[in-house]
Amino acid sequence: MILFDRFTLDNGLQVIVHQDKTTPIVAVDLLYKVGARNENPERTGFAHLFEHLMFDGSKNISDFDNQLQLAGGECNAFTTNDLTNYYITLPKQNIETAFWLESDRMLELGITKEKLEIQKDVVIEEYNQRYLNKPYGDWMLIMRYLAYRVHPYMWPTIGKDPLEIKYASLDEVNSFFYNYYAPNNAILVVAGDVETEQIRQLANKWFGPIPRRDTHIAPLPAEPEQKVAQYLELKRNEPLNAIYRGYHMDGRMGKKYHTADLISDILSNGESSRLNQILVKQQKTFTNINAYVTGEIDPGLFIIEGKLSDGVSFEQAEASIDSVLESLWKEPIADNELTKVKNNIEVKKVVSEVNILNKAMNLAYCEMLGDANLINTEVEQYQAVTTADIAALAQELFCKNNCSTIHYKSAQTTRQ
Repeated sequence: MILFDRFTLDNGLQVIVHQDKTTPIVAVDLLYKVGARNENPERTGFAHLFEHLMFDGSKNISDFDNQLQLAGGECNAFTTNDLTNYYITLPKQNIETAFWLESDRMLELGITKEKLEIQKDVVIEEYNQRYLNKPYGDWMLIMRYLAYRVHPYMWPTIGKDPLEIKYASLDEVNSFFYNYYAPNNAILVVAGDVETEQIRQLANKWFGPIPRRDTHIAPLPAEPEQKVAQYLELKRNEPLNAIYRGYHMDGRMGKKYHTADLISDILSNGESSRLNQILVKQQKTFTNINAYVTGEIDPGLFIIEGKLSDGVSFEQAEASIDSVLESLWKEPIADNELTKVKNNIEVKKVVSEVNILNKAMNLAYCEMLGDANLINTEVEQYQAVTTADIAALAQELFCKNNCSTIHYKSAQTTRQ
C-alpha cells in the first residue's frame, strides 16, 4: 500500500505527497495534461517540442541543468500522446531547488527565435533518426494513419511531418505554452523523506503566485468503430519481411483494458509465451514476434508485430498468427496459465515501486486517470479477470474487420 496526501492550490495545481523515510533522495514529478492528442492537426509535434524547450531556460533562470547539478540533482522528461512529464531527483536537503526551477519555467519560458530554431533542428533530426534512418522505423507512423480516421492518435508523439515544426512561429509556440503549461493543467508529486506540511508550504511559496490560466482544451473526437479491415503493403530496403497488425481496443480506463493487457502477456511475455513457443520455436515461421498494448488513455491499439523467417510467405505467416489467436477462444486457457501472467504483473508492479521516482510518476499518472489511489487498486482489476473473460474478449478483439495490417516487404530478397 502506497500512502499519500493530496491537496490543491488556489490556482488549481494538484499536489500529491508520498512519504518514504527509507531514502535520502526526493523525487519531484510534474505532469502536464498535454500530449500529442491535444495538438492542432495542422501543427503537430508541439508537445514533444516543448519537452526540449523547457530545458532551454526560463524567465529568471538561464541554465536549468547547471543549477540542478549544483544541487546534486538529475532531471529528464518524456512526452506521450496523452501527457508530458518532467522529473527531478535530488538530495532531500536541496528539495527547494526543484521547486524554484520548476515553478520558474511554469511561470514563463525564455524562448527566443534563436533558441526555437535550435530546438526545431534537434526535433527534426530526432524525427529523421527515429522514423527515416532506422530499420523498420516508419511502421508505427504508418499504422496510426491506417488505423485511425478522426482521433488525434493518428499521428505520433513527435508529429506528423517535420515541416510542421520547421515552420512553427514564436507566437504559435508561446500560445501553446500559455494554454497548456498552466498550474490548473498540472499535477505535482513529491515523494521521499518529506512531510506534507513542508511540501504544502513550498508549493504555496513557489507555485502559489503563478496565476490560473484560461486554458482552452478542445474535446477530442471519438474514433468510430472500424467495420472494414485495413491493409497496406510497403516495400523497403530491409533484410526481412515483416507483418504488423493493429486491433482497436479499450482505453486505459475501459472495462476490458486489463483483459486485453493480460492477453498480450499470454501471447508474448517471456520465452514460454504462446507466440514465441509456437511460431518461433516450434513452427519457425517467425524469427521473432511480439504482442503488446499501446496503453493510451483513449481507446488504443493491440499490436502484433513479427519478422518472417526466410522462405515463409505472408500468407503462411498470417495463417499461423490466426491459428494462435483463435486458440484463445476455441481452446480456453487453463487457470494456471492465467494465474501465471497475473502474478507476473503483480511482481512487476512491486519491483517497479521500489524506486522512489517510479512511485512519484505512477502517482501522477493515476491522478491524471482520475484517482491517485489506482496505484493501490489496479492489481485487483487484473486479478478479477477470468478465463471466460479472456476467451470472450479474444474473439471480439481479433475480428478481421477490427484489424489494420501492414505487410512490410523486403526489397533485398525475392521472398513473397
